[in-house]
Amino acid sequence: MEIYQLRTFVTVAQQGHLTQAAELLHLSQPAVTAQIKALEEEVGMPLFERTAGGVTMTRAGQELLPQAQSILASAREIINHAKGLKGQTGGKALIGLTLTPATLKAGEWVAALVEKYPLLDLRLQHGVTGEVLNLVRKKELDAGFYLGKNPYVNVNTVLLTNLPFRIVLPNGWKNRIDLNNTKELGRLPWVGLSQFSSLSKITAELWRELNISPKKVTESDNLAAVLELVACGVGVALAREEEALEWEAAGRLTVVPAVRKLAELQFVYPSDRVGDPILEALLQELIRVWALSPDVAH
Repeated sequence: MEIYQLRTFVTVAQQGHLTQAAELLHLSQPAVTAQIKALEEEVGMPLFERTAGGVTMTRAGQELLPQAQSILASAREIINHAKGLKGQTGGKALIGLTLTPATLKAGEWVAALVEKYPLLDLRLQHGVTGEVLNLVRKKELDAGFYLGKNPYVNVNTVLLTNLPFRIVLPNGWKNRIDLNNTKELGRLPWVGLSQFSSLSKITAELWRELNISPKKVTESDNLAAVLELVACGVGVALAREEEALEWEAAGRLTVVPAVRKLAELQFVYPSDRVGDPILEALLQELIRVWALSPDVAH
């Protein structure tokens, strides 16, 4: 029985699908199938049942999963301890950024990391929120910032804050509806967010809360572009409260007074990186910069 077989077993159990597990493990599906088959032959019983929608664990698989996870955790501890014996924390860390650096406190965070860990090679990559989460899930990013709820069991999160969002509309439209009657917002065209942005899901969630189904006339994956489109009369949109109020104060658009939507801003990282010296360094400085409780990281 090999460590890589246990890692494949746990990944398939978490994903419930051979193809998705293969993608995360950077293996072909036949290779994943072969590893599971070899493990099943070694333990002498089937660990999964094949279904039309993927795979489900057998009773034996459910019993063995916690032990497999424990063995993998112990293996990671050995590796992390060995890294620590080498001395100062160092290595490359690829971080996914979303929104603006100021919102994420990225400047202060990176400055603290660079000063404390001179051997740490930080690479910052900006992307759409949903794309960042997916790259972290696939371990193509070491960590990142994400807006919204995390649906993946193999990704850990640290809640940084709840960001407020407001509904904004063109100035010329404020007399078209009663701004205190939120259902009337469903009669106006909206500027949508790209499906790869978690703000698209947050907007859809808001529509359900308001019980409206507006028409989407265009979409963008850039929040600054969304505000410009609203100001130019294209449609209604959801925007960060701080920016929405600034644009309203400048006379460029109108903020709907009756609605305020909160969205979770989170730091995300692969769950199997817990205890990794580089990740621990990232988390320690993140906790300090955001003035969080040390317990939030685990």
